[in-house]
Amino acid sequence: MTCVGCENKLIKVLKAQPIITNVKTSLVLSRAEFDYAGRPEDLQALIQTIQQRTGFATERIESAHALEFIVSLSLQDKFLHAQHPDGVQQVAKGTKNTVRVIHDPQVIGAREVLSFYAYFSPILAPEPQDPALAAGAKHIRILLARTIASSILTIPVLVMTWAPLPSHPNAYAIASLVLASFVQIVIAGPFYGSAFKGLFFSSIIENDSLIVLSTTTAYIYSVVAFAYGIIGKPLIEGSFFETSTLLVTLIMFGQLASALARQRAIAAISLRSLQQPQATLVHTHPDGRVTEELVDARLIQYGDTFRVLPDSVVITDGVILSGTSSVDESMMTGESLPVEKSVDREVLAGSVNGPGNLLVKVTRLPGENTISEIAGMVDSARGSRARVQSIVDRVCAWFVPVVLAIALVTFMIWILIGVRVRKESTGQAAVRALTYAIAVLAISCPCAIGLAVPMVVLMASGVAARLGLVFKAATTIESARKMTHVVFDKTGTLTMGRLEVVYAEVVAGSETPEDEKGSVMLALASASKHPVSRAVATYLISTGVTPSSKVDNLSEVTGKGVEGSMGGRSIRGGSARWLGIEAHPSVQHLLAEGLTTFCVMDGNTLIAVYALSDTIRPEAASLLVSLRARNIGISVLSGDHAAAVDRVSSSLGIPSDCVRAGCLPADKAVYIRELQAKGAKVMFCGDGTNDSVALAQADIGVHMSSDASSSGAGAAASGASDAVLLRPSLTGLMSLVELSEAVHKRIIANFLWAAIYNLVAILFAGGAFVNARIAPAYAGLGEIVSVLPVILVAMQLKWFKASV
Repeated sequence: MTCVGCENKLIKVLKAQPIITNVKTSLVLSRAEFDYAGRPEDLQALIQTIQQRTGFATERIESAHALEFIVSLSLQDKFLHAQHPDGVQQVAKGTKNTVRVIHDPQVIGAREVLSFYAYFSPILAPEPQDPALAAGAKHIRILLARTIASSILTIPVLVMTWAPLPSHPNAYAIASLVLASFVQIVIAGPFYGSAFKGLFFSSIIENDSLIVLSTTTAYIYSVVAFAYGIIGKPLIEGSFFETSTLLVTLIMFGQLASALARQRAIAAISLRSLQQPQATLVHTHPDGRVTEELVDARLIQYGDTFRVLPDSVVITDGVILSGTSSVDESMMTGESLPVEKSVDREVLAGSVNGPGNLLVKVTRLPGENTISEIAGMVDSARGSRARVQSIVDRVCAWFVPVVLAIALVTFMIWILIGVRVRKESTGQAAVRALTYAIAVLAISCPCAIGLAVPMVVLMASGVAARLGLVFKAATTIESARKMTHVVFDKTGTLTMGRLEVVYAEVVAGSETPEDEKGSVMLALASASKHPVSRAVATYLISTGVTPSSKVDNLSEVTGKGVEGSMGGRSIRGGSARWLGIEAHPSVQHLLAEGLTTFCVMDGNTLIAVYALSDTIRPEAASLLVSLRARNIGISVLSGDHAAAVDRVSSSLGIPSDCVRAGCLPADKAVYIRELQAKGAKVMFCGDGTNDSVALAQADIGVHMSSDASSSGAGAAASGASDAVLLRPSLTGLMSLVELSEAVHKRIIANFLWAAIYNLVAILFAGGAFVNARIAPAYAGLGEIVSVLPVILVAMQLKWFKASV
């Protein structure tokens, strides 16, 4: 797809199919996604219908675990009908020489599939390119072939027209007719199919219609003039086959240059290119021998162990079995400093190992690891549409009809000028007027307007991922600059979230035996993923306690704590407020000190109190200063006790009237609604699943990873968020706001350029300036002149740097 008209045509065709819903398209990625409610066997017929009605060649992108094997043609039929092992879900013909095997990697590994079909001597086919890059490369090859062919056919026409050759007018005219006809039918032919299908199936007049009208008009007039010349009644202006051929050739050059620039932009921010193609597997044999094997990354299986050499890239997500090193995760999380890694720590695909030698056990396969998951979220953002895109669609819908009207008006005006002012004959004036109208049609270009927004969003999504930030929709990066109030969760967001137990008291009494209390408390704490519960569980494990099996019916009470039962009695662990024991002597003094508490109750009896302390994130203070400098309000909401929340908020200079303690998830949403009712645009930042209600309620919900060593996918766990910080750092919030401002400036710049270009170009082409005009033969340069600046402006984002 080359312009917004192409995209709108595709959308209309897809939405006209009753079995298709939830249509998403991406102009820059040349991709469409939709939900299909029909039968699987009818899908291919649907794809063919889409191709016929849009004129686009389409290719289905496989997302399942598929292995592509090169198999001898004589064995392919046997391969397809051979018995499948458990775990192989489908075997189908791929391209001419390949067979595609779709399998479940949890049941059967890739090497096991290869071994099962060893009889057929399958060879793993070359790894397919990123679909967006593959589609772009294929499009460029086709455009290059058409451009070269058009140039070869056009140059002789130009020579016969402009060069001082011996006088053989009829011979030159016949040769020019033949060559121009080839250009018009073979080279410009695809424009006709696209324009007519857009008009008849989608009722859209797109950019291809302008190309068809301008080139066809020049060609048909030249054919008519040629015929008159052959019969001895030449027209005054004669034919101008050089205009139609050169116009088509320059249009092809423009489309090729635009496609090359877009392809370079997509490649520059492609995350999937971080996936390494080969891995060194380490095999430990029953006799104790250890061997190493270099394999294609697609043949990695669950349970494999791979070696990461110093200064090499981690092939896929895994857990370190042996070795220590510092790992550069900047390409995946935006973390600028190397992260120290040791046994049992996770490593991310795409990160770069430091000086150590690591043995890593696979936890996620290539194709579903951090690289793939982040790339999927980024692609989703690229496929979404910014709000301003609706304005673009309306402008582009009217653009071509308006240009047609301007061309018609230009034609009429120049006839009047020719006849009444210049005293030309009607025929001579009409021919001159025709050249101006053709130039207007050819030079007008809605492509720059159509690419103004999606091209910038494309680049912004890649830049954001490099900064450790993923936004899930274009509307997020579009509106982040408009936020007037930022609301923070406390624990794990403003603070490090690395709570440590600084005081522990086991209270005597209750029906639970003293020697079992630690086990009961660990069973409760282990049932919750909240940072407070995790910290208590870690502390208890460090004392040698094991969880009790007597506690059952465990369930997490969001925002409050954990509850279960033992021997028919209720066992609860959580905040003092939820348990109603804030005034208890063992609890009161801890709350007064601003410590976070985790209390355990056996029925109505307190059996243990743990006090925890946390530290404020080092970047929090500078971030709040930057937000205040932009007149952005700041609030803190927390489920923690008031004294603990006040200790953090006062350290950061946040007014008490903007602080709420003891908040349940619903309370956070209510507070955000109150701000919104006053006209505030609210951004909420939190790190826990108990923040999902607030994340959904805010104008922009930002979910922050709570552990730098966890995968980026873990940061995306909250489906309610609009953006994800891939590392536990608040600097990502400022990056989001500043990147939004940069995006806005570039979109405005692109719109201004598209408007100025079309206005000035149409004035020159239409002859508004008496002593200067753009001849129709050169009007085909319009796409290069209009589109390349838009792409270059978008590509400037590649060098964006956040201030914090």
